[in-house]
Amino acid sequence: MSAAVPRPAAPAPSLAGRVAIVTGASRGIGAATARALAGAGAAVALAARDEAALAAVAAAIAAAGGRALPVATDVGDPQAVQHLVAATVEAFGRLDLAFNNAAGGGHRPAPLTEVAVEDFDSALRVSLRGVFLCLKYEIPAMLAGGGGAIVNMSSTAGLRGLPGLAAYTAAKHGVIGLTRSAALDYAARGVRVNAVAPGPILSERLAALTDEQRLPVIRTVPQQRIGLPEEAAATVLWLLSDAAAFTTGATIPIDGGRLAAGA
Repeated sequence: MSAAVPRPAAPAPSLAGRVAIVTGASRGIGAATARALAGAGAAVALAARDEAALAAVAAAIAAAGGRALPVATDVGDPQAVQHLVAATVEAFGRLDLAFNNAAGGGHRPAPLTEVAVEDFDSALRVSLRGVFLCLKYEIPAMLAGGGGAIVNMSSTAGLRGLPGLAAYTAAKHGVIGLTRSAALDYAARGVRVNAVAPGPILSERLAALTDEQRLPVIRTVPQQRIGLPEEAAATVLWLLSDAAAFTTGATIPIDGGRLAAGA
């Protein structure tokens, strides 16, 4: 059984003239979304801590005819996030869209009482505080331009319990809370805020496994496959586009039916 099945690409909405920020853009869903946004016509600021990987993604976007600005950023640092937003506006003149995707920190699977306090704090610093900081500095820049749209990265772990990963689960639940509050705070001012909740996606971790090692994961997915980063990116692209103009405060699962099955 294959881990993923390619799907025909749907026509991308036009984002010509828009400016976007993507955090966690150096790999996986972040890189796929950055490419999709650029392919739809947006200028994209790429943020992550890995400068070399960011430069490679930016070069690939430029080679395909897009515009990309790599900005090395630690999203847990307020000054770094302020710099990211300022550099984006300076380079491209405005900010319209953002995908707050960066995550990190945390702990290996362990019962809650065995989790070190510093490991719990590390997960919240990047995956939750980082989203808060991005919202805090992105939204004023969008308001200055008349509005915008934001997508935050949660997880199916943000919509259910997950044993052994207390910090990750808490952070991803928190992202959904931030998303709903921000959506309500700025709905009347033209800024939409939504979240996505991916299930198993063919990231570096899953891609490194053998087909046999991926089988237990695949069996939990009603569609009987693992999703592709490009499929997650397509959902983010839709939420950021005018096609989703009446959608805010929502969390969209991208999980092949896993949550519906209670898996």
